[in-house]
Amino acid sequence: MLDRVHTPKDLRALPEKDLRALADELRDELIEVVSVTGGHLGAGLGVVELTVALHYVFNTPRDVLIWDVGHQCYPHKILTGRRDRMTTLRQGGGLSGFTKRSESPYDPFGAAHSSTSISAGLGFATARDLKGGDNEVIAVIGDGAMSAGMAYEAMNNAGAHDARLIVILNDNDMSIAPPVGAMSAYLARLASGGSYSTLREAMKGMMRGLPKFVARGAARAEEFAKGIAMGGTLFEELGFYYVGPIDGHNLDHLLPVLKNVRDADNKPVLVHVVTQKGKGYPPAENSADKYHGVSKFDVITGKQAKGKSNAPQYTKVFGQALVAEAQDDDRIVGITAAMPSGTGIDLFDKVFPSRTFDVGIAEQHAVTFAAGLAAGGMKPFCAIYSTFLQRAYDQVVHDVAIQGLPVRFAIDRAGLVGADGATHAGAFDTTYLACLPGMVVMAPGDEAELVHMVATAAAYDDGPIAFRYPRGEGVGVELPERGTPLPIGKGRMVREGKTIAILSYGGRLAAALEAADELGAKGLAPTVADARFAKPLDRDLILSLAREHEVLITVEEGSVGGFGSHVLTLLASEGALDRGLKVRPMMLPDRFMDQDKPDAMYATAGLDAAGIVSTALTALGAEDLASRA
Repeated sequence: MLDRVHTPKDLRALPEKDLRALADELRDELIEVVSVTGGHLGAGLGVVELTVALHYVFNTPRDVLIWDVGHQCYPHKILTGRRDRMTTLRQGGGLSGFTKRSESPYDPFGAAHSSTSISAGLGFATARDLKGGDNEVIAVIGDGAMSAGMAYEAMNNAGAHDARLIVILNDNDMSIAPPVGAMSAYLARLASGGSYSTLREAMKGMMRGLPKFVARGAARAEEFAKGIAMGGTLFEELGFYYVGPIDGHNLDHLLPVLKNVRDADNKPVLVHVVTQKGKGYPPAENSADKYHGVSKFDVITGKQAKGKSNAPQYTKVFGQALVAEAQDDDRIVGITAAMPSGTGIDLFDKVFPSRTFDVGIAEQHAVTFAAGLAAGGMKPFCAIYSTFLQRAYDQVVHDVAIQGLPVRFAIDRAGLVGADGATHAGAFDTTYLACLPGMVVMAPGDEAELVHMVATAAAYDDGPIAFRYPRGEGVGVELPERGTPLPIGKGRMVREGKTIAILSYGGRLAAALEAADELGAKGLAPTVADARFAKPLDRDLILSLAREHEVLITVEEGSVGGFGSHVLTLLASEGALDRGLKVRPMMLPDRFMDQDKPDAMYATAGLDAAGIVSTALTALGAEDLASRA
């Protein structure tokens, strides 16, 4: 059946009786593809029937279909002309793991962060109305994404606009309404149909002629009855016409409701669909995280491939180090924004559940919540991915930095992130944090240094402090049993040399040492230093390197405006550049980098050992090299 469907137009040509078989084949195809590529599996398995139904009922791409987050978009990609490229998913030059505008006309809006779909959908709907169009706009949002304030801001605005917008709430985790079943499906069909809508509007017209107290009583009675029957009072109050809940895996329920919603004049409308994450694949259904994100796996057993490295994951090192600090300090608390395992806070939670707070997908709240905890005398560690902390920047500035509150920011996924590409790369945190007065910003060169930085943050009470660390494994150094607080603003010499100084900040220290070995083989053994701090800078170390070397290279896995910029400012202000010092800052290129294998991304960015060697040799110049030969 799936072989006959190349685009949604082919799908819409099928009789409804064939859609169940198509959905089953689509689910099997999804499992097979992700077993080869890895990626987000559970969410996609949960929306197979919903994806089929949406493309069957609505005239995509003319009707705009927006997927929130994008974790669940793999079935959508298979049905929209990309089936033959699915094995390139999340690979260099291949398909993105999320929706992407440049990839297909069926991806009208790119999304890899949550809770953007309703805002974007309202924008599409308003643009349509301003241009006199009549197409539908459908935004699919998961229940987890509804924990972010942005979703409610958008709904409040859409309700006030009375815009023609369809929101599909994919409820796959928590029950926010009575269980689904035959009665719920019947009520949903009834509520979405023309007869109920006509009757409801007629009743509203009749109430306009009644005394106010009678009309208010009738409205409250209808609201109460509908709230009991269908659980939609909250959404009705926001101005949405609520339909549901309905079984998101039952096409006999989904199709008539979506058709009714499509053909009705209710605006805006929210359809509450209940699905099961990981549906149809037992290993996913039985997994605690429903196989949300997986590496390559065996389809029969569900067993995932393991990495070959014996070095610990930075995330795990952070979690264990935080537990060690908290055992001696009952003021330490851990905060995460819906990413406990992704940040290592789950390890803290196992030992200190009463001191662990998962606030949902609500980074803004997480930061101000942490500020309140700090003002109340606690020691909050706010663990958020670099790319997600961007969403709470005003709170970092206004609620933490200006007040000088000692919030500890543990910033995971700093730097490039391989298969997750540009949307999840932590490129900007050093730049947007180190410019803030009073903020201490650190980055470990290896996993042992991360342990020490957790201890440093725990001991520091003079204001906000942040430490960034990369995704994946460490470099394999021996870990201390317990971290030792570092002197604030002091780096370390790693290797003494001459002529060339390589000053590394963060996770590229191993590449800097490899480059030093290669340069040493050419008779140019350089100095290698680990800055540790982007703010405050180690002035003595940097100025000493500038005095004693001809070339100073800074290396960081971040954007322009970060560590290297601060070093250049220091050198310029101290007159070090006037003495002929050659400074070469190395950072990520000024563009968004698509997904690829990490080694390939570092090579493209010039941040591998070969790139550092090339920068050093170019800085010295051919004549200097000839004279040293």
